[in-house]
Amino acid sequence: MFAYAFAALFFVLFLVGVLRDRRRFGNAVYLGLALVALIVGLIGELSRIPRPLVAVLTVLLLLAPAVGVLVLAGALVSNGVTMVRREGIRPANLLSLLTGLAIVAVIALLVTATVTRSRTLIVVSGTVVLVVGYVSFLLLCFVGYAFLYERLRVRRSVDFVVVLGSGLVGGEKVPPLLASRLDRARTLFEAQVARGNQPVLITSGGRGPDEDLPESHAMADYLVAGGFPAERIVREDRSRNTEENLLFSKAIMTAADPGYRCVIVTNNFHAFRAALLARRTGVRGQVVGAPTASYFRPSATIREFVAVFLTYKVVNLGVCLLIAVSGVAAWLWR
Repeated sequence: MFAYAFAALFFVLFLVGVLRDRRRFGNAVYLGLALVALIVGLIGELSRIPRPLVAVLTVLLLLAPAVGVLVLAGALVSNGVTMVRREGIRPANLLSLLTGLAIVAVIALLVTATVTRSRTLIVVSGTVVLVVGYVSFLLLCFVGYAFLYERLRVRRSVDFVVVLGSGLVGGEKVPPLLASRLDRARTLFEAQVARGNQPVLITSGGRGPDEDLPESHAMADYLVAGGFPAERIVREDRSRNTEENLLFSKAIMTAADPGYRCVIVTNNFHAFRAALLARRTGVRGQVVGAPTASYFRPSATIREFVAVFLTYKVVNLGVCLLIAVSGVAAWLWR
């Protein structure tokens, strides 16, 4: 009963958080806690089920996570190999591969601790599992809420459509990833025009060290070449990262209309983190995502989660450190 009460409480907090501002990581955590409490409540119901069925369900509850983790590890390793083959060897492209191998390493540590019954290995593996469990919970919260956030529609009229840059190919060409953002932005722009609204489209992105021109200029040229009206485009060409994209675009929008409303366009894997940054930088607008190649999403999602995790590094690293200290204390205690 208490588990259901906690599930209801966290779900209410989740709903209140979404109504106040959907661009909050706390919403993701409340939703995750509500689901955990609900699962605990459902497990408690096993005592009311006939014993033979309880035994079957218990075996399934133990096997399902174990099999799921093994399948996940294999899928991440396979995806990592695909990423390297298609995108080349770069740190960002190795994330899914390294995550899959890390899962395999944790499983190997648990098996070794169980077989050897070494007290040191048992304490170490227990500590590692708790840290991994905490990080995994946050990751699942992030992925689950990001999935929901992508599907929240922008229903209001807006004054600006802001497209975030993502780098050029060959120093001047818009790559498919960025083209998908621009195509989605154009669709949103045209939907606003169909309502009788006349927004301005801001292409946002400065010139990188290996680029021949600012990203915003290449983005604008791509749109104009496709028939987009050049007079409805403003180029923000100073930014070097997502936060600067938002800050410099905000300055343009505020100067034109202090009471502006906007919609920000990026890729779907990046939408939730961009929304968190938009909230932190005071930009008045929601974020929508453009489609991304399926093979690219796992590594990209892990990269986005790491960035969000480190945004709240004081709390998150503090919790991990507390777990590690508890593990040391358990090892020292006889």
